Amino acid sequence: MTQTYWLEHAWLDPVVEPGVALEVADGRIASVRTGVATPPPDAEILRGLTLPGLANAHSHAFHRALRSAVQVGSGTFWTWREAMYAFADRLTPETYHALARAVYAEMALAGITAVGEFHYVHHAPDGTPYADPNAMGEALIDAAAEAGIRITLLDTAYLSSGFGQPPNAHQRRFSDGTAEAWAERCSVLKEREHARIGAAIHSVRAVPADQLATVARWAEERRAPLHVHLSEQTAENDACRQAHGRTPTRLLADHGVLGPRTTGVHNTHLTDEDIRLIGSTSTGTCMCPTTERDLADGIGPAVALQAAGSPLSLGSDSHAVIDLFEEARAMELNERLRTRTRGHWTAAALLRAASADGHAALGWQDAGVLEADAPADFTTIALDSVRTAGPLPRLGAETAVFAATAADVRHTVVGGRHVVRDGAHTRVPDVPRALADAVEALRA
Repeated sequence: MTQTYWLEHAWLDPVVEPGVALEVADGRIASVRTGVATPPPDAEILRGLTLPGLANAHSHAFHRALRSAVQVGSGTFWTWREAMYAFADRLTPETYHALARAVYAEMALAGITAVGEFHYVHHAPDGTPYADPNAMGEALIDAAAEAGIRITLLDTAYLSSGFGQPPNAHQRRFSDGTAEAWAERCSVLKEREHARIGAAIHSVRAVPADQLATVARWAEERRAPLHVHLSEQTAENDACRQAHGRTPTRLLADHGVLGPRTTGVHNTHLTDEDIRLIGSTSTGTCMCPTTERDLADGIGPAVALQAAGSPLSLGSDSHAVIDLFEEARAMELNERLRTRTRGHWTAAALLRAASADGHAALGWQDAGVLEADAPADFTTIALDSVRTAGPLPRLGAETAVFAATAADVRHTVVGGRHVVRDGAHTRVPDVPRALADAVEALRA
C-alpha cells in the first residue's frame, strides 16, 4: 500500500524545506521530493513543520505515577527513591500494562515514535517469578503496540542494593539472583516488528563487578544495545571508589561494558579520565535534563562528552514531564547557566539528539531521519500556536527546540500509519482519562 504525505514544511537535516512530498510504501519512506508547492491529489496534508519521529531513549514508565506527588516538601534523590518504591511495590502485569499503554500514548501525543524502556520490575513483590517469567516485560511490549509506538525493551539486571549488599525488601522483585539467571530469563524474549530487545545494567551498585561481563557478553552476542545508569549521584561514585578503588566508569571499562552499542544514562559526575574513557570507546550518553534537575542531580558534562566522541541522546526518564523539545532545550540552557555563554549546540544538533541519535542508541539505526528507505516515522508541530507563531518557517528547527512544547504536536505517524491526528490519539480515545485511571489503580 502506497500513501503520499505532503508536508507544508519539513526539517531535512540540517535545513527546513517548504513543500515536501513523502511517498510511503509498506511502512517505509520510498522517496522524498522537495519543491512540491501544492499537495498532490489524494495526499495526506500535514500543515506546520514535520520532523523525524522523536526517540525517548530513557524511560521508566511506572514513574509517571509519581508526577506531582513527589513535589511536596524537600529531600534528595534518595528520599525520592522511597516514594518510587511505594509505587513499584503495587505493580502487577495488568496494572503495569494499563499504565504503560497510557504513558506511551502520552509519548505519541508528544511526537515520540520510539521509546527505550529501562525495565527492572520483573517479578512478584516477594521476588517469586510469575508463571510467565517475562510477564511484566511482555506487558510493556504489548502496551507500546497498543499505543502505536516502537519500543526497545532494555531488560535490566538488578541484583543488589549496594556494593556487596543483597536486594532490600523493595528490590526483591527486581532481582533474578545472578546475571546468569537474568540472561536465561531475558533470552526468552522475542523481538517483533515494533519491538527490539536490549540489555541494561541498572548501575554499578546494583550488579556485582564479577557479573558485569555476563551482561555485556549477552548484549555483544546479540549485537543489542546495552544501557547503564552511570554516575548520577556522587554518593554512588564515593561508594564505588571505596569498594573497588576506581570510578564507576573505570569499573565498567575494566569489565568490557563500554563500547559503541553502550549508552551511559546521566553521566553526570565524571572525572576527566571518565570522559576520555567514554569518548574513546564511542560509548553514548543519554541526558535526561528534566529529571536531572527535578531530582537535583546536577548538570552533566555533555559538551565535553560529545567533543570526546560520545554521541548524545535524550530521555524523559522519570516523566516529570514528557516533552523531548523541553529535554533538548534544557540541555542547551543548562549549559548556558553553567558556563554563562550561549550557543553550545545548534538547533539542528539538538534535534538530531532527539531523533536520529536517540534511535541509534536504541538499536533502530535507520530511523529518525526523513530519507528514502527509513521507517515512515515522523511528527508534525504547529507553526501557528501562541508559542510558535511569528518566526519565519526557515527557522523551524529553532522554533521547535526553543519555543515549541509537546502541546504543539498535531500529527504523529509511525510506520506510515497515523497514531496522532489533529492532536488526538487514534488508538487510545481519552489519554488523560487512561492516565488518571491507571494512576488511581496504583493508589488504591
